[in-house]
Amino acid sequence: MAGKGQRSRRPPATTEDRIRAALPDLTRAERQLAAHMLNAFPVAVLGSLTALARAAGVSGPTVVRLIQKLGFSGYPEFQALVREEVGEKLASPLAKRDKWAASAPDEHILNRFAATVVDNLEATLGQLDHAGFDAVADLLADPNRRIYMMGGRITHAMADYFCSVLTVMREGVSLLSDMSNAWPPALLNMGRGDVVVIFDIRRYETSVLTVAELARERGAEVVLITDRWISPAAAHANHLVPCHIEVPSAWDSNVSLLFVVEALLAAVQSRNWEETRTRLTRMEELYERTEFFRRGR
Repeated sequence: MAGKGQRSRRPPATTEDRIRAALPDLTRAERQLAAHMLNAFPVAVLGSLTALARAAGVSGPTVVRLIQKLGFSGYPEFQALVREEVGEKLASPLAKRDKWAASAPDEHILNRFAATVVDNLEATLGQLDHAGFDAVADLLADPNRRIYMMGGRITHAMADYFCSVLTVMREGVSLLSDMSNAWPPALLNMGRGDVVVIFDIRRYETSVLTVAELARERGAEVVLITDRWISPAAAHANHLVPCHIEVPSAWDSNVSLLFVVEALLAAVQSRNWEETRTRLTRMEELYERTEFFRRGR
């Protein structure tokens, strides 16, 4: 229980969260070390204590002090938890299913699943930075910027949906193919100020990381929509949108990602409503002329 005048807080969920939460209270050398750890997490902390200190440009005792400030008895305990978290990130569908099935409550799956999804939405909303969200919406609404979308094996469908709706609102929106031979021509057309929206949740895909890195080199603004464990593509992202995705299933949930996508679509619509209304009107005329939809009887 918190002391008088203090608010009770839940401890940070992951080792990365602990490092970020501790930053305001660290010394200069400890902040330098923490920044190095976060910049290349978890690779930076999977080696020896000596290797970490050398790479961060600090002393061994500085590493020990920081680890203790994070609440660990020593570096081995810290590393063990990091390895456990990495294993959880990369868990296969079968492993994820076994994890929750053993302790699943007796209530109906619909109730359990719905409760978890609601928790995910609340957690995602709770950690979304409003200023960061607005900055992404401003980029997507800027008519002078070309927009590219890309997803992974599962999240490609999310990128496709985002692209399909945003195309109605504005020009210059493209979906990057999931075929790698189509990336070089697309990257060739990217320039400074363009925006690349990338979806990547566990298990993280090398192809997504590659495109993020190359797009950043081209001068594009990279927006990464990922999970709470953070895709390695974050190293090349200008804007980061983490979502909670874990549910009682062998597959992770895309509901929180869809929530973010549709909230961004609503934000873009509010920023360029006149253009959106004009384009919607034209599109309805085209649907009418092509008899795309069946008429009611």
